Amino acid sequence: MTNFLGSRALRAGLLAGVLLTAPACDDFLDVNTNPNGPEIVTANLYLSPMLHWMVTSPAFDGRFVGRYNQEWTLPGTSLTTWDRMGYDPSSDNGAQQWRDVYWSFGQNLVDMNQKATAEQRWDLLGVGLILKAWGWQVLTDLHGEIIVQEAFNQGTFSFRYDTQQYAYEEVRILLDSAIVLLQRTDGAVDQAYMARTDKIYNGDRTKWLKFAHGLKAISLNHYSNKSTYSPATVIAEVDLAFASNADDAILAFPGTQNDDINFLGRTRGNFNAYRQTDFAVRLMNGTAFGGVVDPRLSRILSPSPDGVYRGLDINVVGFGALTTAQQPNNFYGFAGTGGTGVPGRYLFDDKVKMPVMTYAQLQFVKAEAAYKLGDKPTALTAYRNGVSAHIDFVNSRNLDNGQSPTQISGAEKTAFLAAPAIVPATAAALTLTQIMSQKWIAQWGWGHNETFMDLRRYHYTDIDPASGVQVFPGFTPPTNLYPDNGGLVVQRIRPRFNSEYVWNRPGLDVVGGLALDYHTKPLWIIQP
Repeated sequence: MTNFLGSRALRAGLLAGVLLTAPACDDFLDVNTNPNGPEIVTANLYLSPMLHWMVTSPAFDGRFVGRYNQEWTLPGTSLTTWDRMGYDPSSDNGAQQWRDVYWSFGQNLVDMNQKATAEQRWDLLGVGLILKAWGWQVLTDLHGEIIVQEAFNQGTFSFRYDTQQYAYEEVRILLDSAIVLLQRTDGAVDQAYMARTDKIYNGDRTKWLKFAHGLKAISLNHYSNKSTYSPATVIAEVDLAFASNADDAILAFPGTQNDDINFLGRTRGNFNAYRQTDFAVRLMNGTAFGGVVDPRLSRILSPSPDGVYRGLDINVVGFGALTTAQQPNNFYGFAGTGGTGVPGRYLFDDKVKMPVMTYAQLQFVKAEAAYKLGDKPTALTAYRNGVSAHIDFVNSRNLDNGQSPTQISGAEKTAFLAAPAIVPATAAALTLTQIMSQKWIAQWGWGHNETFMDLRRYHYTDIDPASGVQVFPGFTPPTNLYPDNGGLVVQRIRPRFNSEYVWNRPGLDVVGGLALDYHTKPLWIIQP
C-alpha cells in the first residue's frame, strides 16, 4: 500500500486518522459506555450515511447555488441576496457541503479508511478515497482555498487554508489511488460485504471504478483556461467512465421518513416558494435555439395556471406584472403549498432517484474537450449522446414514483435530435453554445456545483466565436448586484460561517476571507 498511499493523500487522511485515534484516558471514558450500542463498528457501516450526504448536501446548497446559476429564483417582496449574486451574512446558508465534508464525512471517513486498510478491504478503501476526493473537489470548486492538510488535526484551534492548486492536486492523487485499489481482487475484497451499505452501486467495485474515472475527467476539464489543460486526457478518462445511463450514480429515496425523503420532494417542503427563471425557460422554449421547443420543457419545468411555460426575471421583484393565471407554479405544479402526498415532477418527488454523476453529464464533458482539441466528429457524437441520454434520464426519473408528466415519445425524441438547431447535420457546424447549453439543461435541478463552475469558466457571458452568441445564450448577471460585490459578479461562496468566521478567523485572514467582497475573488482554476 505504501507505493500509492505514501503521499500527501495519506498524510492528510489515513495516517492522520491512525495518529489521531490512538487510545487515551480509556478508564475515564468508560463512564460513557453504551450497553445498547456498539462502540466499535465494522468498516462498511460508515458508508451509507456518507453516500446519503454526497447526494443530498448538494441539494441543500442548490437552493443558493441554483440562484447564482439562474436555475430558479425565490420571488418575494424584495430581491434576495442570492438572486443578486450575494450572500447571507452571519449565516450557514450555502455551506452545507462544507459541513458535511468536514463533519458528516470528517473523522468517520478517516476511521472507515483506516479500518479498510487494516482489513485489506481494497474495494471499500477505494470508495473511501473517492469520497475524500469528491469532498475536496466540491469544496474547492465552491469556496476556492480550503483546509486540506490540517483538516483533521485535533491539536489546533486555528486551521491553515491550502491553495486551490493544492486541493486539485490532492484530488488527482486520491483518484489515482482509488483507481488502483478498485482493480484489486486480493485481500478481503467482497462485493457482498460492501453491498450491505453501498446504496448506490450495491458493492460493485467496477461501477465505482468508472465513477472514479468520471470524477477525474470532470476535475481535469476544469483546467480548460490553463496552458496545462489536456483535452485528450479528459476524453480518455470519460471513455473509461460511464458507458450508458445504466452506470449513473443515483441514490433511491424510500420516502418513509424525513431523512430518507428526497430533499427536493414535496413532503420536505424546501422548494414550495421557488420558481423557474426566464433564462431556464428560454433555453428550452425555442427562444435560444431557432424556435425548436425542447420536449423536456413540459417534463421538468412547471406551467403557469393558464398552461403556458413562463419563467421569472431575476431583476423583477416577485411576479412583476404577471397576472395570477400567468404566474408560474412551483415545481410540484401548485401556486402555493398543495401537493403533499402527490407524486411530484421530475426530480421534485419524494422517492425519486437523485443523481450525483450521470452518463449524459460526462458525454458533454467529452464533447467540450473534443471540441477544444479540434476533433469535431468526436465532439458531435458525444454531444448527441449526451442530449439523447438526458432525454432518457428525464423519462426514467418521471417513472420513479409514477409522476404525472407523460413520457417523451420516441417520435418526439427523434424529431428533436433531427433539428439542426439542436444537433447540427455536420460536425463542423457544432458550437460551444450548443454543448454548454445542453449540459446546463442536463444538470438543471441537481448538478449545481458543475454548472456554477461552467458559468465561471466562461465568465458567465463569454461569446462563442463559432456561433457569435454567448456560450450561455441569454444569461445576464443581475442588474442590481449585492452591495458588497462592488459591481462584480460572484466567483465563490464564503466558507461556512459557524466554523470559520466564528472559530477560524486567523486562518481566514491569511487568504483574505474577512473582506466583505471575498466572494467576488476569482478562483485559481479558472485563471490562465
